Amino acid sequence: MKLVNGKRSQLLEYLMIIAGTGLMALAINSVFDASGMVTGGFSGIAIIIKAGSQGIIDGGIPLWVTNMGLNIPLFLIGWKINGFSFVKKALIGEIALSTWLAIEPVWNLAGNDLLLAALYGGVIQGVGIGLVFLGGGTTGGTDMMAAIIQKYLQQYSIAQIMQVIDAGVVLVGMYVFGIHKALYAIIAVYLVTKVSDGLIEGLKFSKAAYIITAKPKEIADMIMKDLDRGVTGISARGMYSGQDKLMLFCVVNKKEIVMLKEKVDEIDPEAFVIVTDAREVHGEGFIEKK
Repeated sequence: MKLVNGKRSQLLEYLMIIAGTGLMALAINSVFDASGMVTGGFSGIAIIIKAGSQGIIDGGIPLWVTNMGLNIPLFLIGWKINGFSFVKKALIGEIALSTWLAIEPVWNLAGNDLLLAALYGGVIQGVGIGLVFLGGGTTGGTDMMAAIIQKYLQQYSIAQIMQVIDAGVVLVGMYVFGIHKALYAIIAVYLVTKVSDGLIEGLKFSKAAYIITAKPKEIADMIMKDLDRGVTGISARGMYSGQDKLMLFCVVNKKEIVMLKEKVDEIDPEAFVIVTDAREVHGEGFIEKK
Protein backbone atom coordinates (compact mmCIF):
# COMPACT_ATOMS: atom_id res chain seq x y z
CA MET A 1 0.00 0.00 0.00
CA LYS A 2 2.84 2.35 0.86
CA LEU A 3 4.42 1.63 -2.50
CA VAL A 4 1.15 2.38 -4.30
CA ASN A 5 0.65 5.62 -2.38
CA GLY A 6 4.24 6.56 -3.06
CA LYS A 7 3.76 5.97 -6.79
CA ARG A 8 0.56 8.00 -6.78
CA SER A 9 2.26 10.82 -4.94
CA GLN A 10 5.19 10.81 -7.36
CA LEU A 11 2.81 10.73 -10.35
CA LEU A 12 0.92 13.72 -8.93
CA GLU A 13 4.18 15.64 -8.54
CA TYR A 14 5.12 14.93 -12.18
CA LEU A 15 1.66 16.02 -13.34
CA MET A 16 1.98 19.26 -11.36
CA ILE A 17 5.39 19.96 -12.92
CA ILE A 18 4.06 19.26 -16.43
CA ALA A 19 0.95 21.40 -15.90
CA GLY A 20 2.98 24.18 -14.28
CA THR A 21 5.53 24.35 -17.08
CA GLY A 22 2.65 24.37 -19.58
CA LEU A 23 1.26 27.51 -17.92
CA MET A 24 4.72 29.06 -17.78
CA ALA A 25 5.15 28.45 -21.52
CA LEU A 26 1.72 29.99 -22.16
CA ALA A 27 2.74 33.16 -20.31
CA ILE A 28 6.15 33.32 -22.02
CA ASN A 29 4.92 32.56 -25.57
CA SER A 30 1.52 34.19 -25.67
CA VAL A 31 1.96 37.15 -23.32
CA PHE A 32 5.51 38.28 -22.63
CA ASP A 33 7.09 37.48 -25.99
CA ALA A 34 4.01 38.71 -27.88
CA SER A 35 4.15 42.02 -25.98
CA GLY A 36 7.95 42.45 -25.96
CA MET A 37 8.04 42.28 -22.17
CA VAL A 38 11.18 40.94 -20.47
CA THR A 39 10.67 39.72 -16.91
CA GLY A 40 14.09 38.28 -16.11
CA GLY A 41 15.31 34.71 -16.10
CA PHE A 42 16.37 32.59 -19.05
CA SER A 43 12.96 33.16 -20.65
CA GLY A 44 13.70 36.88 -20.66
CA ILE A 45 17.09 36.26 -22.28
CA ALA A 46 15.38 34.05 -24.87
CA ILE A 47 12.91 36.85 -25.71
CA ILE A 48 15.79 39.33 -26.14
CA ILE A 49 17.77 36.93 -28.36
CA LYS A 50 14.69 36.21 -30.47
CA ALA A 51 14.12 39.93 -31.03
CA GLY A 52 17.80 40.56 -31.79
CA SER A 53 18.03 37.71 -34.29
CA GLN A 54 14.98 38.72 -36.35
CA GLY A 55 17.18 40.08 -39.15
CA ILE A 56 19.34 36.95 -39.23
CA ILE A 57 16.73 34.20 -38.98
CA ASP A 58 13.14 34.49 -40.14
CA GLY A 59 11.10 35.00 -36.98
CA GLY A 60 14.19 34.98 -34.81
CA ILE A 61 15.73 32.13 -32.81
CA PRO A 62 12.86 30.16 -31.21
CA LEU A 63 12.46 30.60 -27.46
CA TRP A 64 12.78 26.89 -26.72
CA VAL A 65 16.11 26.67 -28.56
CA THR A 66 17.65 29.49 -26.51
CA ASN A 67 16.14 28.17 -23.28
CA MET A 68 17.53 24.69 -23.86
CA GLY A 69 20.84 26.00 -25.16
CA LEU A 70 21.41 28.12 -22.06
CA ASN A 71 20.43 25.36 -19.65
CA ILE A 72 22.45 22.47 -21.11
CA PRO A 73 25.90 23.87 -20.19
CA LEU A 74 24.48 25.05 -16.87
CA PHE A 75 23.27 21.53 -16.05
CA LEU A 76 26.63 20.05 -17.00
CA ILE A 77 28.48 22.56 -14.78
CA GLY A 78 26.09 21.94 -11.91
CA TRP A 79 26.43 18.17 -12.34
CA LYS A 80 30.24 18.37 -12.31
CA ILE A 81 30.40 20.68 -9.27
CA ASN A 82 27.62 19.33 -7.07
CA GLY A 83 26.71 15.92 -8.51
CA PHE A 84 23.66 14.61 -10.35
CA SER A 85 21.36 14.95 -7.33
CA PHE A 86 21.78 18.72 -7.64
CA VAL A 87 20.36 18.84 -11.17
CA LYS A 88 17.96 15.88 -11.40
CA LYS A 89 14.90 17.74 -10.05
CA ALA A 90 15.46 20.65 -12.40
CA LEU A 91 16.06 18.35 -15.38
CA ILE A 92 12.42 17.24 -15.63
CA GLY A 93 11.13 20.79 -15.32
CA GLU A 94 13.54 22.13 -17.91
CA ILE A 95 12.72 19.43 -20.47
CA ALA A 96 9.00 19.96 -19.90
CA LEU A 97 9.25 23.75 -20.24
CA SER A 98 11.33 23.61 -23.41
CA THR A 99 8.93 21.05 -24.91
CA TRP A 100 5.90 23.24 -24.12
CA LEU A 101 7.65 26.29 -25.59
CA ALA A 102 8.25 24.33 -28.80
CA ILE A 103 4.81 22.73 -29.29
CA GLU A 104 2.34 25.09 -27.63
CA PRO A 105 0.27 27.30 -29.99
CA VAL A 106 0.93 31.04 -29.66
CA TRP A 107 -1.89 33.48 -28.98
CA ASN A 108 -1.50 37.18 -28.31
CA LEU A 109 -3.67 37.09 -25.20
CA ALA A 110 -3.24 40.75 -24.20
CA GLY A 111 -3.19 42.36 -27.66
CA ASN A 112 -1.45 45.73 -27.48
CA ASP A 113 -2.48 46.43 -23.88
CA LEU A 114 0.71 46.32 -21.78
CA LEU A 115 -1.17 46.51 -18.48
CA LEU A 116 -3.22 43.45 -19.41
CA ALA A 117 -0.02 41.71 -20.52
CA ALA A 118 1.58 42.40 -17.13
CA LEU A 119 -1.52 41.17 -15.30
CA TYR A 120 -2.22 38.09 -17.44
CA GLY A 121 1.42 37.10 -17.74
CA GLY A 122 2.17 37.66 -14.06
CA VAL A 123 -0.79 35.60 -12.86
CA ILE A 124 -0.40 32.76 -15.38
CA GLN A 125 3.35 32.41 -14.85
CA GLY A 126 2.95 32.77 -11.09
CA VAL A 127 0.46 29.88 -10.99
CA GLY A 128 2.75 27.84 -13.24
CA ILE A 129 5.84 28.39 -11.10
CA GLY A 130 3.83 27.66 -7.97
CA LEU A 131 2.67 24.31 -9.38
CA VAL A 132 6.23 23.38 -10.40
CA PHE A 133 7.55 24.15 -6.92
CA LEU A 134 4.66 22.29 -5.25
CA GLY A 135 5.58 19.31 -7.42
CA GLY A 136 9.08 19.45 -5.97
CA GLY A 137 10.65 20.63 -9.22
CA THR A 138 12.33 23.64 -10.74
CA THR A 139 13.16 24.73 -14.28
CA GLY A 140 16.86 25.43 -13.91
CA GLY A 141 17.61 28.89 -15.26
CA THR A 142 18.75 31.73 -13.04
CA ASP A 143 17.97 29.90 -9.79
CA MET A 144 20.43 27.14 -10.69
CA MET A 145 22.95 29.68 -11.96
CA ALA A 146 22.64 31.57 -8.67
CA ALA A 147 23.16 28.35 -6.69
CA ILE A 148 26.37 27.62 -8.64
CA ILE A 149 27.69 31.19 -8.27
CA GLN A 150 26.85 31.20 -4.56
CA LYS A 151 29.23 28.28 -4.08
CA TYR A 152 32.06 30.71 -4.86
CA LEU A 153 30.48 33.88 -3.42
CA GLN A 154 29.22 32.52 -0.12
CA GLN A 155 28.90 35.99 1.43
CA TYR A 156 25.80 36.48 -0.75
CA SER A 157 22.56 34.50 -0.60
CA ILE A 158 21.09 32.70 -3.61
CA ALA A 159 18.14 35.12 -3.56
CA GLN A 160 20.48 38.14 -3.71
CA ILE A 161 22.42 36.69 -6.64
CA MET A 162 19.18 35.87 -8.48
CA GLN A 163 17.99 39.45 -8.00
CA VAL A 164 21.19 40.80 -9.55
CA ILE A 165 20.98 38.40 -12.52
CA ASP A 166 17.30 39.07 -13.17
CA ALA A 167 17.80 42.82 -12.79
CA GLY A 168 20.53 42.65 -15.42
CA VAL A 169 18.21 40.79 -17.81
CA VAL A 170 15.44 43.36 -17.28
CA LEU A 171 17.91 46.21 -17.91
CA VAL A 172 18.98 44.65 -21.21
CA GLY A 173 15.30 44.20 -22.07
CA MET A 174 14.78 47.89 -21.29
CA TYR A 175 17.51 48.75 -23.80
CA VAL A 176 16.00 46.47 -26.49
CA PHE A 177 12.28 47.14 -26.02
CA GLY A 178 12.26 50.53 -24.28
CA ILE A 179 11.73 51.77 -20.74
CA HIS A 180 7.93 51.88 -21.13
CA LYS A 181 7.65 48.10 -21.50
CA ALA A 182 10.29 47.54 -18.83
CA LEU A 183 8.18 49.42 -16.28
CA TYR A 184 5.23 47.15 -17.01
CA ALA A 185 7.59 44.17 -16.77
CA ILE A 186 8.29 45.19 -13.15
CA ILE A 187 4.54 44.84 -12.44
CA ALA A 188 4.60 41.37 -14.00
CA VAL A 189 7.63 40.33 -11.93
CA TYR A 190 5.88 41.46 -8.74
CA LEU A 191 2.73 39.51 -9.66
CA VAL A 192 4.69 36.37 -10.52
CA THR A 193 6.33 36.45 -7.08
CA LYS A 194 3.13 37.18 -5.15
CA VAL A 195 0.98 34.62 -7.00
CA SER A 196 3.54 31.81 -6.82
CA ASP A 197 4.24 32.47 -3.12
CA GLY A 198 0.51 32.69 -2.41
CA LEU A 199 -0.15 29.39 -4.15
CA ILE A 200 2.68 27.60 -2.35
CA GLU A 201 1.89 29.03 1.08
CA GLY A 202 -1.88 28.92 0.57
CA LEU A 203 -1.89 25.14 0.30
CA LYS A 204 0.33 24.75 3.34
CA PHE A 205 -0.90 27.71 5.37
CA SER A 206 -2.25 27.08 8.88
CA LYS A 207 -2.87 29.00 12.09
CA ALA A 208 -1.21 28.44 15.46
CA ALA A 209 -3.07 29.53 18.59
CA TYR A 210 -1.82 30.09 22.14
CA ILE A 211 -4.62 30.18 24.69
CA ILE A 212 -4.19 31.40 28.26
CA THR A 213 -7.30 30.52 30.20
CA ALA A 214 -8.67 29.64 33.63
CA LYS A 215 -10.51 26.71 32.05
CA PRO A 216 -7.82 24.75 30.17
CA LYS A 217 -9.54 21.35 30.61
CA GLU A 218 -12.84 22.50 29.09
CA ILE A 219 -11.19 24.29 26.16
CA ALA A 220 -8.82 21.40 25.48
CA ASP A 221 -11.77 18.97 25.40
CA MET A 222 -13.57 21.27 22.96
CA ILE A 223 -10.56 21.43 20.63
CA MET A 224 -10.13 17.66 20.62
CA LYS A 225 -13.83 16.80 20.24
CA ASP A 226 -15.34 19.64 18.17
CA LEU A 227 -12.35 20.46 15.97
CA ASP A 228 -10.71 17.02 16.05
CA ARG A 229 -7.32 18.63 16.60
CA GLY A 230 -4.54 17.86 19.02
CA VAL A 231 -3.68 20.32 21.77
CA THR A 232 -0.65 20.68 24.03
CA GLY A 233 -0.58 22.10 27.55
CA ILE A 234 2.46 24.27 28.34
CA SER A 235 3.31 25.21 31.90
CA ALA A 236 3.48 28.98 32.30
CA ARG A 237 3.53 31.58 35.05
CA GLY A 238 1.84 34.98 35.06
CA MET A 239 4.58 37.39 36.06
CA TYR A 240 2.14 40.01 37.36
CA SER A 241 -0.02 37.64 39.42
CA GLY A 242 2.73 35.13 40.18
CA GLN A 243 0.27 32.30 39.53
CA ASP A 244 1.10 29.11 37.68
CA LYS A 245 -1.10 28.52 34.64
CA LEU A 246 -1.52 26.02 31.85
CA MET A 247 -1.21 27.63 28.41
CA LEU A 248 -2.77 25.67 25.54
CA PHE A 249 -1.15 25.41 22.14
CA CYS A 250 -2.81 24.05 19.00
CA VAL A 251 -2.60 24.30 15.22
CA VAL A 252 -5.69 24.49 13.01
CA ASN A 253 -6.44 25.37 9.41
CA LYS A 254 -7.63 28.82 8.29
CA LYS A 255 -11.32 27.92 8.39
CA GLU A 256 -11.16 26.34 11.83
CA ILE A 257 -9.56 29.35 13.52
CA VAL A 258 -12.88 31.24 13.41
CA MET A 259 -14.72 28.42 15.16
CA LEU A 260 -11.88 28.07 17.67
CA LYS A 261 -12.08 31.71 18.74
CA GLU A 262 -15.88 31.58 18.99
CA LYS A 263 -15.84 28.42 21.10
CA VAL A 264 -13.12 29.77 23.40
CA ASP A 265 -15.16 32.95 23.95
CA GLU A 266 -18.21 30.83 24.85
CA ILE A 267 -16.29 28.74 27.40
CA ASP A 268 -14.13 31.50 28.88
CA PRO A 269 -14.83 35.13 27.86
CA GLU A 270 -11.76 36.17 29.85
CA ALA A 271 -9.39 33.90 27.91
CA PHE A 272 -6.35 35.46 26.24
CA VAL A 273 -5.89 34.10 22.70
CA ILE A 274 -2.85 34.72 20.52
CA VAL A 275 -3.12 33.68 16.84
CA THR A 276 -0.13 33.53 14.54
CA ASP A 277 0.66 32.17 11.07
CA ALA A 278 2.14 28.69 10.66
CA ARG A 279 3.64 28.53 7.19
CA GLU A 280 4.08 24.76 7.06
CA VAL A 281 2.78 22.07 9.39
CA HIS A 282 4.01 18.51 8.85
CA GLY A 283 2.03 15.76 10.52
CA GLU A 284 -1.34 14.08 10.76
CA GLY A 285 -4.19 16.26 9.53
CA PHE A 286 -1.88 18.65 7.67
CA ILE A 287 1.01 17.80 5.32
CA GLU A 288 1.51 14.07 5.61
CA LYS A 289 5.11 12.91 5.96
CA LYS A 290 6.37 10.74 3.13
